[in-house]
Amino acid sequence: MSEKALQYLTDNRERLLQKLYNFLAIPSVSTDSVHNKDIKEAATFLQSYLEEIGFENAKLMETGKHPLVYAEYNEAGPDAPTVLFYGHYDVQPVDPIELWESEPFKPEVRDGRLYARGSSDDKGQVFMHLAVFEAIMKTEGKLPLNVKVCLEGEEEIGSENLYDMLHEKKELFHADFAVISDSGMVAKNQPTILYGLKGFTGIEITVNGPDHDLHSGMYGGAVRNPIMALTQILASMKNTDEVVTVDGFYDGVEPLSEDERTLIKDVPGEDYKEAAGISETASEKGYTPKEHTMARPTFEINGVYGGYQGEGTKTIIPSSATAKITCRLVPGQDPQKIQGLLEDHVKKVAPAGVTVEVKKEKLSAKAYKVEPNHPLIQKAAESYTKAFDKETVYVRMGGSIPVVEWIEDIYNIPIVLLGFGTPDDRLHSPNESFPLDSYDKGMETLVYYWNSINE
Repeated sequence: MSEKALQYLTDNRERLLQKLYNFLAIPSVSTDSVHNKDIKEAATFLQSYLEEIGFENAKLMETGKHPLVYAEYNEAGPDAPTVLFYGHYDVQPVDPIELWESEPFKPEVRDGRLYARGSSDDKGQVFMHLAVFEAIMKTEGKLPLNVKVCLEGEEEIGSENLYDMLHEKKELFHADFAVISDSGMVAKNQPTILYGLKGFTGIEITVNGPDHDLHSGMYGGAVRNPIMALTQILASMKNTDEVVTVDGFYDGVEPLSEDERTLIKDVPGEDYKEAAGISETASEKGYTPKEHTMARPTFEINGVYGGYQGEGTKTIIPSSATAKITCRLVPGQDPQKIQGLLEDHVKKVAPAGVTVEVKKEKLSAKAYKVEPNHPLIQKAAESYTKAFDKETVYVRMGGSIPVVEWIEDIYNIPIVLLGFGTPDDRLHSPNESFPLDSYDKGMETLVYYWNSINE
């Protein structure tokens, strides 16, 4: 079965690439209302393509903001499994436009890479799935499994309506497992199984002192400085061994097994010092940088501000100071509980003479992990290896994809993360691109994978 579909993809490569170029040319920027019409155009493009392939019930579902594209294929029969395929068609803004070497919505191929906003995140990877569905349908007459398609237009703005949609229409989206291609490989042409994602949560701390900035000569020594108070609070939350010192922070954290340590060790790793331009790495005591990044919780201060920021000196005691903190979480940690622990710690250690406000981040997500030896994961690994002619490696990623947690929470089904991006794709940055090697071999992987599900 696979050979006919692969030959179809080869024979129709230029036509399909042109279709992808047309898709990428639509400036479907979700954060800017100026592009609302373009968002609708991108959604309609997908709806039309799904109908052309042979999907039933292809429609745009209103969400209160940007439409969700839904379609289904049920011709594989009641005994065949059903997959929920998720992706997103919205993209990030292109700013700063002057840093692009070619126009972001005029796709261009240079040195084997396709340059355009959305080429990797996520329009290119969404299109690969649809092209593979087309190839199988055109050569075999039907797909080897039933498919439900869920393509949203709000991922880049926090998927603010998706959870309610999935929850309210639970039966419509229900499937035996889910597949998402909104991730990447650890290196170009290195097939990578992503079997875990970190969760996410955060808080904002504001320390208030005097009701207005004060002259430091007149009040220094009599009034608590909010910036100093804030730095004392922050310093109390993590020690020099990179261990978070907030009571209860590690409660419920799964220990890192020796098997997982071996998997992580075998992953080709980037040189953190070279990539970050630093002289030394800093990881939790007892763990390597890769282990900490992939599989241990983190606590980071993302920004601190307060007081005078201009040129020269302004001798004041500022009236307030603020810090933004985010944590990447692992299985066993609940985002809301962690927020509560952070807030309790801040209020416990806050010095006298100031008041402290803690604002909790609205967007949070639990960590996700599937066993690497799960049959669906093993079939994905075998398909990757067959297409890329290289052994697949297994990783957990430090990033978060909230929809993964939502699908697991609502449906309790396995989720397979089949990503084909590379570290050089420049997601969210000027000159986003996607290797055509990943495009071709990724579709080959998908052909093998879909045909392996019933084997």
